[in-house]
Amino acid sequence: MDPFTKQFIGGKWVSGSSEKNIVDLNPYTGETILTIQSANQNDLEEAFQAAKEAQPGWADRTVAEKQGLFQKLIDVMLAEKEFIIEWLINESGSTRLKSGIEFDAALGIVKESMSFPTRMAGSILPSVFPNKENRIYRIPKGVIGVIGPWNFPFHLTMRSVAPALATGNSVVIKPASDTPVTSGLLIGMLFEKAGFPKGLVNVVVGKGSEIGDEFVVHPIPKLISFTGSTEVGRRIGENAGRNLKDVALELGGNNAMIVLKDANIKEAAKAAVFGKFLHQGQICMALNRFIVDKEIHDEFVNEFVDLVSRLKYGDPSHPSTFVGPVINKEQVERIQVDLDESIRQGAEMIYGGKVEGCLMQPTVLKNVTNDMPIAYNEIFGPVAVVIKAENESEAVEFADASPYGLSGSIFTEDRHHGVELAMKIETGMIHINDQSVNDEAHVPFGGEKESGIGRFNGEWAIEKFTTIKWIGVQSGYREFPIF
Repeated sequence: MDPFTKQFIGGKWVSGSSEKNIVDLNPYTGETILTIQSANQNDLEEAFQAAKEAQPGWADRTVAEKQGLFQKLIDVMLAEKEFIIEWLINESGSTRLKSGIEFDAALGIVKESMSFPTRMAGSILPSVFPNKENRIYRIPKGVIGVIGPWNFPFHLTMRSVAPALATGNSVVIKPASDTPVTSGLLIGMLFEKAGFPKGLVNVVVGKGSEIGDEFVVHPIPKLISFTGSTEVGRRIGENAGRNLKDVALELGGNNAMIVLKDANIKEAAKAAVFGKFLHQGQICMALNRFIVDKEIHDEFVNEFVDLVSRLKYGDPSHPSTFVGPVINKEQVERIQVDLDESIRQGAEMIYGGKVEGCLMQPTVLKNVTNDMPIAYNEIFGPVAVVIKAENESEAVEFADASPYGLSGSIFTEDRHHGVELAMKIETGMIHINDQSVNDEAHVPFGGEKESGIGRFNGEWAIEKFTTIKWIGVQSGYREFPIF
């Protein structure tokens, strides 16, 4: 039996109860990897009940027991590294380079989370009443619902699952339909192999139309963690808010690299290529727009295109491939619509443009304005747009003129001035003399505006996945004025 054709509920691999199927396709070859019988609301109910039953016992385990299991998880991940990487290549179209980066990021999250059981600090506060102390405890929220994405499926799902468990919660994962294994079932298998208690991690693979809303509004999960599009995130936020449920939402981005006239152009161009085309640009942090001072615009474009022309694209399993396939044909068609309309409006394609199935050649446009569809919308594909700015004030204005505010980049030889400009841009993250795709397990990750709510990683994850409880302790008895 292939466990990845099953649901993982209460520590058992079971068939879904829906009449519908999820067909898992290889985006490069178009071949079917496997078919999964979907979960329905009955399966979802069983998963949430299993998580609810497993959570209290897990929360009561000692720090040593929890950290011991996390160490086993690390050992299992390292032993299964090549297996995980092969799945990322075949299911998500990840190149070998990107798969390795993703594995290392996920491993970093698990290692950071392993420290959380010793970092759930409370406090004792004085009281205005005699002989009383106020004890503040940090405790798990309970059951966490995790909805995984398809772009960095393994890392971005683990980014919620590992901290949630480390802080004493249990989880139910709903993987992305395009990557049901790497954003869910594979994670369930790893926790099972590491010996975590049954029911602590559950995975339900199902269509959003059948279990999506119910996953969010179900009364058991106390928090819904979602990584994905702003459109879906807004719907999740509305449903959760209506039910007074907390959320952690990491959504879309339209990230800009500002290249000032004093920038090191060769270094900026190298960073630009990596930050744009890693995983075909299908990263929420990917660089969409390159806003370049007019004095160095042409020099930057020439250097950038020269580097892009050297990129190998094609089979993601080949070690030298840097740009693999886009996840599905619907995404290719969406990108092509924005590309064609922007060219109609005056943008000039100066490199690339070939499309074959889900494979898109790295493409570069210039003469782009900030209001063209390819600049205004999140691209999520291997298309780079260069926008000419009259000066740094206009560059900052262009960068900030987006409903998104996730990440960004500024290249300048004056690092202090770069920081001053970065403070003017409404974004959760921004990097001086580096590209925008950065994620460190101990550093807060998240965005502003339509890029989401909350922060992941480190102490910010502890804050998100726990709640606080006030217990007032009276030594002796209070005198009450009515007696």
